[in-house]
Amino acid sequence: MQQRLKQALSQRQKTHIADESRTPSAVLIPIYYKQGEYYILFTKRTERVKVHKGQISFPGGAYEEKDGTLVNTALRECAEEIGLAAEEVELLGELDDMLTIGSGYIMSPFVGVIPWPYPLKLDPTEVEEIIEVPISALLDKDCLRQGTDTIDGQIVTTYFYHYRGRVIWGATARILNQFLDIFTQVMKNAGSK
Repeated sequence: MQQRLKQALSQRQKTHIADESRTPSAVLIPIYYKQGEYYILFTKRTERVKVHKGQISFPGGAYEEKDGTLVNTALRECAEEIGLAAEEVELLGELDDMLTIGSGYIMSPFVGVIPWPYPLKLDPTEVEEIIEVPISALLDKDCLRQGTDTIDGQIVTTYFYHYRGRVIWGATARILNQFLDIFTQVMKNAGSK
């Protein structure tokens, strides 16, 4: 599955967003295999962070000049937030840039496979807890609700993924929706061969 997903990500045309008024940032979508199925690791942000307090997100944050690239930003933030060493991540590719509503970020999402189990070490200032969600649960039709919102004057579809009393929403849910579409297509193609 990992090779097929890497191939699918490399064959697509990424949508880049250039907007000098927004802060570039990057996140990692960490996927891993556990108990016979694939999972995605999310973080729940603390109430002490500056933006997106208490929200469920992917590990990541704002670009810093020392990073050099946005993928380095995602990997640095993973190391800082959850103790995941950059060399432990097998990068598979990237998804389209996403705008955040209200906080002024352009998020560049990267997909990576991580080893599991892994001795994560949470930064208590930024991360309240780790949330493990099986991809199969996210693909369940009862998990997803949709709506609309306006970003920079354009109406966009919004997504709300419900899992065990939690809701994944905002830019994280829009990124997740794109990833799940690609993942589903890869699995469908694998089944037809």
